[in-house]
Amino acid sequence: MSDLTTRDSAETPDHGHGPASDADAADLARPLFTGPGALPAADVPHRPRASDVDPRAARRVERQVASLFLLAVIMVILFVVAYVAIDPYTMVYVPVLGEVGAQNIALGVTFGLGVFAIGAGAIQWAKKLMPDVEVVQERHSMESSTDETDAAAEQFERGKEESGFGQYRLIRRTLIAALALFPIPLVVLLRDLWSPKNGGFGPSPVEVLSETAWEANMPIVTDGTYAKIRPEDLPVGGLVSALPENINEIQEEEHNLNARGKAAILLVRMEPDEIRSQQGEGWDFQGILAYSKICTHVGCPIALYEHRTHHLLCPCHQSTFDLADSGNVIFGPAARRMPQLPIGVDEEGFLVAKMPFQEPIGPSFWERG
Repeated sequence: MSDLTTRDSAETPDHGHGPASDADAADLARPLFTGPGALPAADVPHRPRASDVDPRAARRVERQVASLFLLAVIMVILFVVAYVAIDPYTMVYVPVLGEVGAQNIALGVTFGLGVFAIGAGAIQWAKKLMPDVEVVQERHSMESSTDETDAAAEQFERGKEESGFGQYRLIRRTLIAALALFPIPLVVLLRDLWSPKNGGFGPSPVEVLSETAWEANMPIVTDGTYAKIRPEDLPVGGLVSALPENINEIQEEEHNLNARGKAAILLVRMEPDEIRSQQGEGWDFQGILAYSKICTHVGCPIALYEHRTHHLLCPCHQSTFDLADSGNVIFGPAARRMPQLPIGVDEEGFLVAKMPFQEPIGPSFWERG
């Protein structure tokens, strides 16, 4: 005799499922599992669903679930197409959000709909096709005996049978396809880790982090007021957050804060004889040093400066840099020193950059190590 039987009142207890007229055994689309591991149904009123008594309704739900899984497959394919075909620097206008990257929108929508479709399909499958009978399970001790382990295996078999995973081939195949393709976007995104310098879309990490808004004779302004800075404005032991003078124009043109994040610097002043080393000869001006504000560990902005020791502390992971000694790492997980910006003064006596940064700013990346 099969482990699966119909919910016939003559063979199976009613368990509050209602009279035979509500669910005739011959019309049941999904049988009630009664094999090893089956739990007794609770003695509470229960009315069968349409998919329990109507095979056509069950097939309709099966097609709905399969369609959702198939939609997930299509969204994964569209994700890969969008990643390859859309230029990451193409901007589109979206109401409320404003100017946003077309590729970001496409990747977010396709991946989000793919995840939603898998989840919605699983929920519809559970709500309409898997048994929804209330069952009773007695409490037991936490320690598992051999018999309980065997019972757990039987429960697994029961769940496999009741879920209909073996019965609904269309659902099974589309679910397997959706889950098999689901990791593909995550693998495709790894391409960004080894973007070639002269190939693919856009610049590589080397180019992105090596190019900032700083250039020769670029005036240095304060972050916030955007006022030019004279050497006498900065006392010994003082610290100022600063930016290049043209930063606002760049932001309006690019519609993002990327340039600001890469160009942010800290100006610190110490006695010239306290400077033990620099990253280039004469890169200071009368004891004023300029360093990138972005930590070389994971890119946190830094502004915790101890003027007596000339140490700069990152609040995120406690990487510590000695600004009097070329910005070298003296503590913490950072693997590289803080990049230094060569500075001087212009004809009007304002601080300016002598040249751009001579090494990439920010955290380490794939090509740099």
